[in-house]
Amino acid sequence: MVEKYLTIFEDNEAELVEKKSRFIATIKHVETEEEIKDFLEGIRKKYWNATHNVFAYTIGLKQPLERCSDDGEPSGTAGMPILEVIRGSKLHNVIVVVTRYFGGTLLGTGGLVRAYGGCAKLGIESSNVEENILYYLIDVKVDYTLSGKVQYEILQNDYIINDTGYLDQVCYSVLVEYNKKESFLNKMVDITSGAADIVNKGIHYGTGTNDKIRLRKVDLPEK
Repeated sequence: MVEKYLTIFEDNEAELVEKKSRFIATIKHVETEEEIKDFLEGIRKKYWNATHNVFAYTIGLKQPLERCSDDGEPSGTAGMPILEVIRGSKLHNVIVVVTRYFGGTLLGTGGLVRAYGGCAKLGIESSNVEENILYYLIDVKVDYTLSGKVQYEILQNDYIINDTGYLDQVCYSVLVEYNKKESFLNKMVDITSGAADIVNKGIHYGTGTNDKIRLRKVDLPEK
């Protein structure tokens, strides 16, 4: 089970010029081969007059699927350097396309490797890279007389309150890291003497800061 991984969620571009050749890196978060196909078609339409549209991608977590293409450049000088940059950045579920407009001067194999890899690295370094963490989303509903004690324990133990509802009772929607579910449930039962109404809302990947976490539900077996 992959409990934490790095990826990007906002598309990004970066540009590098080497001996009058223009290199443009475009980076996108992807999770399926269909998304990759659509993205590549869009890049090829956008840069229809480019000399090359070289790409590399990785999708999946535990056993990622990795692919790269030199798109007409000498074998091993373009796609693989981009893929190595992705691997070195420890990113998952991303595609990087480096578009080249030939400037009239040959770069040689070493120059191509440096240019394609360097442009990909520049694009990734200027992207918003975020850590995805695997959480259980758990609702804890208690009477108002117990709400202060419950809230204190949640925050003291570094769990995250994703939302709070106030009706006939107080409902805390809590993000609990995947490997901490049992200790969290035991604590909630203990401090409320079993009075808390606890509902497991499933497993999610969450990314962002504590005051604004984006959630994506995933279909994983319960622990």
